[in-house]
Amino acid sequence: MSDPALGRFGSAADGDVGLLSPVSASPLVLALTGDRAVLAAILAVESGWAAVLEKAGLAPAGSAAVVASAAEPGRYDAADIALRALGGGNPVIPLLADLRKQVQARDTSNVGAVKAVHTSLTSQDVLDTALMLLARNTVEALLADLKTTTAALAALAEQHAETLCVGRSLTQHSLPFTFGLRAAQWFHGVAAAGRQLEDLELPIQFGGAAGTLAAGTVLTSGTASTPFGLADSLAAQLGLAAASAPWHTNRLAITSLGHALASVLGAYGKIAADVLFLSRPEVAELAEPRAAGRGVSSAMPQKQNPVLSVLVRSAALQAPQLAAQLHLAAANFNDERPDGAWHTEWPALRGLLRLALAAAGHVKELTEGLQVFPDAMRRNLDLSGPLLLAEGVGAAVAPLLEDKDGATGKQQLQAVVDRTLAAPAAEQAATYRRLLREAVPAGQLTDLRLEQLLDPASYLGQATEITRRILAAFPDFAQSPVPAENHSANDANGANHG
Repeated sequence: MSDPALGRFGSAADGDVGLLSPVSASPLVLALTGDRAVLAAILAVESGWAAVLEKAGLAPAGSAAVVASAAEPGRYDAADIALRALGGGNPVIPLLADLRKQVQARDTSNVGAVKAVHTSLTSQDVLDTALMLLARNTVEALLADLKTTTAALAALAEQHAETLCVGRSLTQHSLPFTFGLRAAQWFHGVAAAGRQLEDLELPIQFGGAAGTLAAGTVLTSGTASTPFGLADSLAAQLGLAAASAPWHTNRLAITSLGHALASVLGAYGKIAADVLFLSRPEVAELAEPRAAGRGVSSAMPQKQNPVLSVLVRSAALQAPQLAAQLHLAAANFNDERPDGAWHTEWPALRGLLRLALAAAGHVKELTEGLQVFPDAMRRNLDLSGPLLLAEGVGAAVAPLLEDKDGATGKQQLQAVVDRTLAAPAAEQAATYRRLLREAVPAGQLTDLRLEQLLDPASYLGQATEITRRILAAFPDFAQSPVPAENHSANDANGANHG
């Protein structure tokens, strides 16, 4: 449907296809979080509720089938519903009007199926539950990619457990490190965030107009059913968690989900930031997997830009503000139905779902195909020369030195380092060794012992054990996941489970 106001620039039906958000321009992201998926999730809630009411004897026999037939997402115009949502402030209201028309048109046996549509519910019940359904489907796909990523990172950690590289702090060389430990730390962040996301409960919402279940109480009066029983049945029907009570104004379900998604994106952002630095030509310790058309420049044909990491970092940098918006909304849920705070949740939550799902796919590809260059790692490690081992040398040698001119052994060794740094870079390695020899009493430090102290492999602390402990803490994330069946069109669009 064209909107004359848009003129030659497009139509309202075009929607957001990701032109200015390439990180999430993906068919899967669109299928699971796009407007069509939102409509499908709302319709799935209404259809599921009709089934629950019929099973409880609270709706005419045969009505659930009629509602299910009418609740086909393809029958509804998302752009038109969005425009009409201005009238009531949410998309459920105009969609319900269209659903009721579709139900009446398909109720050829006059079973009164329209009576099963939205009975005793309110818009917030339906939309909150629909967003939980949307989140459930998205999180399932996200976790599948996340666990493939953690398996790839675990493999890198094990393969490179003894691959020496340099650790950096505040942009400078700090101590010898291993690439295996770096990969394990990436794994740790992603696996911990994934477990947090995996452990979330995504509950249905129910409560009626003011969260008292007044209409549900009337509906079930004189029957064997209760409003709570109906709510539990709907949760089972949709494959969501049951809720012990309505959570209209207690938004922990939303903020917890947002926090978990932001944590996943933060862990991905750490990987991206490291890869972006380590793939610089002057560092060249890592490289992204290549693919046709990726990393190109419009002006410089020689460039191979690390686009996967760029896109992932862009997602990670957007996440904190979206999560903060959810917390800001939760803090402003006044009364029993808020005046605007609820509405600000929708785009923020969907934005986090989109970014996390999209980034998960990019990080999966990045980690599975990451190119590692141990020779470059060793070259960069050697740039600092023996000074890189100054901490370990100090711990071993300082006790050998007697106080001299009021300076402790540690202070004398600091003076050795300071004088070494004052020498030209090309002379620092030899200068450090000479000054150490001059500082240590004869016979206290053999040549063999000195070379051991200046061997980067001798000062790795517990790097190997830390790597092992990290992987052991998340065994279910360290193994390659069993391939899941592809999402069907119905699953991607929020169809009923039950």
